[in-house]
Amino acid sequence: MIANPGVTHRMFRSLADEKINILAISTSEIKISVLIREDLTQKAVKTLHRTFGLN
Repeated sequence: MIANPGVTHRMFRSLADEKINILAISTSEIKISVLIREDLTQKAVKTLHRTFGLN
């Protein structure tokens, strides 16, 4: 995520705005992974798709 420093902020902010709590975080130069409650998975995916224009 070095080349795109705002990506992590946008991801975390969009999840927080939807009241999706992050339980754990793992990052590398090209990947961000988060652990959330299983019952919030679909909501999180839809939120991130909307945030990053992946619809």
